[in-house]
Amino acid sequence: MHEEITLTTPALLFSAISLIMLAYTNRFLGYASLIRSLHEKFKINPNEVLLGQIANLRKRLYLTKYMQILGVSSLFLCVFTMFLIFVGSHLLAMWMFGVALVLLIASLAVSIHEIQISVKALDLHLGDMEVKRKK
Repeated sequence: MHEEITLTTPALLFSAISLIMLAYTNRFLGYASLIRSLHEKFKINPNEVLLGQIANLRKRLYLTKYMQILGVSSLFLCVFTMFLIFVGSHLLAMWMFGVALVLLIASLAVSIHEIQISVKALDLHLGDMEVKRKK
């Protein structure tokens, strides 16, 4: 059985994608602030620990960039899907909506990967504090 999608089908993702994009943007702004802070610390006292933190943040920053690009692309294709439905190209609309869903899944997968890296970085800080506390 073949079901047609309507204008409301891709519109359902708008709020979800918007909230995800807001979270990604907040994450990006947090990284930007942290990078500026580390930059100032590094100018005063360059050391290997700061270089490691900077390298980790660079990786997470690029992952956030890809998450945002995939999320915005998904939103774009949802809007394009609505246009295709509006002009009567239902088969192409279904394919575009499918691609939009795949892009959203990819964005979420990159987000999971970035979260894992963030947790590892924070765990290293916690471990460092525990070692200093035991001394």
